[in-house]
Formats: sequence, structure tokens, C-alpha cells
Amino acid sequence: MTDDSQRNFRSVYYEKVGFRGVEEKKSLEILLKDDRLDTEKLCTFSQRFPLPSMYRALVWKVLLGILPPHHESHAKVMMYRKEQYSDVLHALKVVRFVSDATPQAEVYLRMYQLESGKLPRSPSFPLPKAFEQYLTLEDGRLLTHLKTCSAAPKLPYDLWFKRCFAGCLPESSLQRVWDKVVSGSCKILVFVAVEILLTFKIKVMALSSAEKITKFLENIPQDSSDAIVSKAIDLWHKHCGTPVHSS
Repeated sequence: MTDDSQRNFRSVYYEKVGFRGVEEKKSLEILLKDDRLDTEKLCTFSQRFPLPSMYRALVWKVLLGILPPHHESHAKVMMYRKEQYSDVLHALKVVRFVSDATPQAEVYLRMYQLESGKLPRSPSFPLPKAFEQYLTLEDGRLLTHLKTCSAAPKLPYDLWFKRCFAGCLPESSLQRVWDKVVSGSCKILVFVAVEILLTFKIKVMALSSAEKITKFLENIPQDSSDAIVSKAIDLWHKHCGTPVHSS
């Protein structure tokens, strides 16, 4: 039996006896033991499986370039990163882009925009167009209703695509979405938004004003969040395929 077939057999066995993810955790630990971390393999793993919470921060930092692939440099680089964070935050306060009252999610966004040279006062996001495209494929009648109510342009796009669902989904569900975003797949945000609409279709279809629809979508019931994210990931794989890394 080859290594791959043995691994597949063990994965199926673990899942059947209620230990789904055991084999994936072991695979990630093997990747993290490499002297030079393979960011492509870590990226693929993050897109295919939920990251174990004990390794999430480390993997995110490596994939985002906050930490280098080499383990021995991590402590010194983190010290530099903390100094860098303080300098950028101070600069944003000096130019009055943020203050002590600015929501933390917006502070992080502004810091990223400043460092990447993209600090416009009215940033534009192409994701709403993709959202309408995929909602049409999944349920064109639902999109028609939104347009008839003039709700389509008033949906909470900032909450969904600018804040990446921070403040919309509980932390446990949000982490699973951000696993994909951090590893380079921002389009997952589109499918989470689509799945929210599909999950609450009956409620949304019963509302006839843009204001009521938007208010409901800004405060969706939290008990459905895990199921929404799982179905959104399935939709993402359906339309975009399952990520694989090159050998």
C-alpha cells in the first residue's frame, strides 16, 4: 500500500469513528516541522481544511508575510513587527485617519492600506459584482426580489467585504472564513454572502423594503453561522474547484 493510499484509508477510518481532522492535524504538524516552511503547501492546507486553533496564529502570520519561513528568525522579526505596528498606528493618528474611538477592524484596514500605498478615502470593492453573479446562478429569483425592492445596492457590503464579516459572524465561524482569506482566497467572502441570502431566503423574501432587508442582514441569527460557513465553503469548491498545490 502506498503512502497516499495509507493516508486516505486512515482519513476515512478516523472520520467514521468520530475523529475527523486527526490525520489533517498530523499532516500540518509535519509541515510546520520543516526548517524552511513551505508557504505554498500551508496555503493549500488552509484552503482545504480548517486550521487547528493551536496553530492558526502561526500559520496566518507566515502566510501573511508577518513571519519569515525560517523558524530561527521568528523571535527577532516579531520584535521588529511590534515596533512597525506602533509606528504605523502613530502615523495614522497624526494624519487623522484613525483615533482612539475608531473600531479596531477599521484601524487594521487603514494600517494595511497605508503600508501598501492604497489609502483612498472611498475605496472601491469589486466583490459586490461577483456576489450578484453567483447569487444569480444559485437563486435568480432571490436577486430579482432584492432589485425589485431596491435593496441590491444597499446590502451591507462594507460589513461583508470591507470588514470580512467581522461583527457579523461569531469568532469560531469567522476564523474558518479568514483561514481562506489569509491563504489568498478572498472570493470565499462572496460565497458566505450568497449563502447568508440562501439560508434566510424565506425571511428576506417576506420583507418588502430595502431598509428592513439591510437591517436584518446586518444582524443575522448567530446560531446558523457554522452551517452557513460550511455551506459557503461547499459553494466555493463547487464554483472554483478544490485547491491543490504543485509538487
